[in-house]
Amino acid sequence: MDRFLEEVVTKKNRGLDEFLYYASWVLMIGSALLGFMSLQMLFYAFGVGTIISTVLFIGIAVYLWLTHDRFRTEYEYTFTNGALDFAMVFNNKKRKSLGSLNVAKVDAFGKVQSGSFRRHTSGNDVKHLRWFLNRNAELYYLAFSKEGKKSVIVFEPSEEMVGYIKHYLPYGAHQEN
Repeated sequence: MDRFLEEVVTKKNRGLDEFLYYASWVLMIGSALLGFMSLQMLFYAFGVGTIISTVLFIGIAVYLWLTHDRFRTEYEYTFTNGALDFAMVFNNKKRKSLGSLNVAKVDAFGKVQSGSFRRHTSGNDVKHLRWFLNRNAELYYLAFSKEGKKSVIVFEPSEEMVGYIKHYLPYGAHQEN
């Protein structure tokens, strides 16, 4: 029998993010209109100021078009028979795979509030991967080594996923102190 669980983590308090998302649309449309108006003026009055304003407004519009979906970010955790996959989803449209991890190769697993987290994250050579949205949620960490480099993933799984992870961990990897 397969053990499969997929979770989507969304931000609990999304008010500011929603405001910024819609404000970016308004700013993007306004910048595009001003950019095209200054582009039209460029044909009648060629000058450095007109070129700068055209490039600035169109640049702002293009930048906002490329990045406005990041205000609606979600994380997706997929657990399948000991393999944990991480992905970042932008506005339910764009999906960016963050990586996969075989839980059987994890060095340590536990809560972020534990002392073992501080032991595994101390040092300058540890790569920190923060794949969570809610700071007040119960956060867990996975410490592992890949190609001689230490990494720590901090994420916010449900209790059911924690149980699945514990089932596949190597002996001594689950640390509570």
